[in-house]
Amino acid sequence: MCGIVGYVGRAQERSAAGGNGAHDALDVVIEGLRRLEYRGYDSAGVAVVADGAVETRKKAGKLGNLVAELEQRPLPESLTGIGHTRWATHGGPTDANAHPHLADNGRLAVIHNGIIENYAELKQELRAKGVTFASETDTEVAAALIGDMYRGAAGGDITKAMQLAAQRLDGAFTLLAVHADQPGVVVAARRNSPLVVGLGDGENFLGSDVSGFIDHTRRAVELGQDQIVTITPDSFVITDFYGRPAQGKEFEVSWDAASAEKGGFPSFMEKEIHDQPAAVHDTLLGRSDAQGRLILDELRIDPAELKQVNKIIVLACGTAAYAGLVAKYAIENWCRIPTEVELAHEFRYRDPIVDKNTLVVSISQSGETMDTLMAVRYAREQGAKTVSICNTNGSTIPRESDAVLYTHAGPEIAVASTKAFLAQITAAYLLGLYLAQLRGNIFSGQIKDVLADLGKIPEKIQQVLDNAEPLRELARSMKDEKSVLFLGRNVGYPVALEGALKLKEIAYLHAEGFAAGELKHGPIALIDEGQPVFVVVPSPRGRDSLHSKVVSNIQEVRARGARTLVIAEEGDEAVREYAEYVFYVPETPPLLMPLLTTVPLQIFAAELAQAKGFDVDQPRNLAKSVTVE
Repeated sequence: MCGIVGYVGRAQERSAAGGNGAHDALDVVIEGLRRLEYRGYDSAGVAVVADGAVETRKKAGKLGNLVAELEQRPLPESLTGIGHTRWATHGGPTDANAHPHLADNGRLAVIHNGIIENYAELKQELRAKGVTFASETDTEVAAALIGDMYRGAAGGDITKAMQLAAQRLDGAFTLLAVHADQPGVVVAARRNSPLVVGLGDGENFLGSDVSGFIDHTRRAVELGQDQIVTITPDSFVITDFYGRPAQGKEFEVSWDAASAEKGGFPSFMEKEIHDQPAAVHDTLLGRSDAQGRLILDELRIDPAELKQVNKIIVLACGTAAYAGLVAKYAIENWCRIPTEVELAHEFRYRDPIVDKNTLVVSISQSGETMDTLMAVRYAREQGAKTVSICNTNGSTIPRESDAVLYTHAGPEIAVASTKAFLAQITAAYLLGLYLAQLRGNIFSGQIKDVLADLGKIPEKIQQVLDNAEPLRELARSMKDEKSVLFLGRNVGYPVALEGALKLKEIAYLHAEGFAAGELKHGPIALIDEGQPVFVVVPSPRGRDSLHSKVVSNIQEVRARGARTLVIAEEGDEAVREYAEYVFYVPETPPLLMPLLTTVPLQIFAAELAQAKGFDVDQPRNLAKSVTVE
């Protein structure tokens, strides 16, 4: 949702670095916000502690607006600072609603990610004490509460004030605070919202994720639920909300700052589309032995319990849910276990049937998706075993699941997911094959063959990328279209859904994906002269009946004036006669085809959006990680 950075450093560290200080707090915070802007870009703001006071700057709009403001009105050099980039929830994207928010007569600054659900009750209570408010945000209420605690029960201790305030707050929040009376200290609280500590030498950091401080350290500590952390240049201390000592888990970040840069591409989305061969390769790496047997060390659930599983429920939202739909076809085919795919935000509100023999598989790129997290918690309360497929080490959903299968896509900065989607599908395939291996559903030789086919996918994705220029030309020629439809069957159906979602997300076009068999049950009424229709065609080598049926669908829409744009397998000449445009992907087993057929639709959406002049990395109204329900 929002991006958060905190920093404290030692004066001697700055002196050693040079006259101006390479580790001035503002430099570190702004640099971190640049990397975290994908989490929100409605407004941005910073606060520093200097010369016995707190000074802030904040502006509505993207981070560049704040940088321009800082050039006009510089802040003093400082060793302590916090920064925030916002995705608006309470209150619109205005200067007044931007973070940080001040309290205690301007001596306390607070930033926040999440939603305070009981803010109205607290606001009324604070107003009765004479507190006035300058914004529409729940965050300012939290700041006022911390300030009230600081001057009252906490006795001028910012950590104690945060602990007491956190006990009163309901909802999802990460809060960071600095106070003019305590330079060299940043205190933070975490509940249902991401926060990571970065450990440096004579300096320490806080961030929504490690990209906020990756330029300075790869040593990090993940915080648990309902924990407070206080950082100084030389220490970090973790407690629970009641002041009792607590522990975090230290880990090493396996990627560097260059992984979060564009690498010469015009956008992060373009770079991440081109990262996909590596994302699939790295997700497969080290997960099978020389005999072709799967070894999933992270999947620490007793094999005897997994053998008793009689139903699988996949929980996810958005693009991750479409990865789950692909997984359903593969898992049911290989494991013969009934598999349902649920939108996480609907799951726990409909009294689902879950018991100890249910395996719940959650899929989330960030591992912080609030809807999915709450659904996982509900599933565990009902006795189900839970497995997380996730791209972010140390995030909340993996920590709260019984087991995790990490994807290794590296940081995904663009809001619209690309490489994480393919990595999620790959990980879901591995999970399905592992369960089939464990339960003896298919022979070991078959598993080895599927793994061999998966091993060829990265090279085939690269072939798609290398041959994509005609597709880009097609996208540029269609920049004035008002609507695009997508059709698919079997595993091509979720690919059609994902293709439509990408156009909605970044090109702001009306786009719909349909199961091709549904066409004559209503959607064919949408077909008008010139209507573009993408069709994901199944392999003619697989289930021939489906191939012939989809070719019939192409003929049906073309007869009614549609412009047919086809994604097909190399060698499929039957579609040429009925398509205005055909893009061929390399031959691969039908169940694995989504790893290839998705890529042309990603390229098409990105190119069309760029042709329309839109920012493909930061589409309007969206944020990378949805950390509120």
